[in-house]
Amino acid sequence: MSRISVQVPLRWADMDAYGHVNNVNQVRLMEEARVMAFGSPSGTGEPVNRAGKIALFESVGSEILILVVDHHIRYVAQLPYRDIPIRVELWVEKIKGASFELHYEFFDGHTGQLASRASTTMALTDLDGKILRLTPELKAGLAQFTDEKDDDAA
Repeated sequence: MSRISVQVPLRWADMDAYGHVNNVNQVRLMEEARVMAFGSPSGTGEPVNRAGKIALFESVGSEILILVVDHHIRYVAQLPYRDIPIRVELWVEKIKGASFELHYEFFDGHTGQLASRASTTMALTDLDGKILRLTPELKAGLAQFTDEKDDDAA
């Protein structure tokens, strides 16, 4: 499995009254990790050529939207607020004709303890909301970050 590892800073506002990252803010952290790993979708801002970034989402074109279809989160341990980044590992599973799944594991930046596991299903649409099939180029780009055993069995 080829994972991408990124460091995502926590914000003071991510913390709840118990001193840990609030469950609602977990979705924002998923988004931050996704953009740090794969880049901003075209037309959503100015891309930054940062070392180690994979500009996969920036390459789909400005007339195509990459939208979230579904999120799943399993909380394994509390993630205390700290003034250091957390480590997030991402990989791709279930590349289908018109969607794909990103998977995440979130680790405490101080202890390294696994705090949560999550996934996001994403799909491409045109500007009118019509679902689009994944291009061969995008499928190939995503396949670099999948479990090779799953690909061989398909």
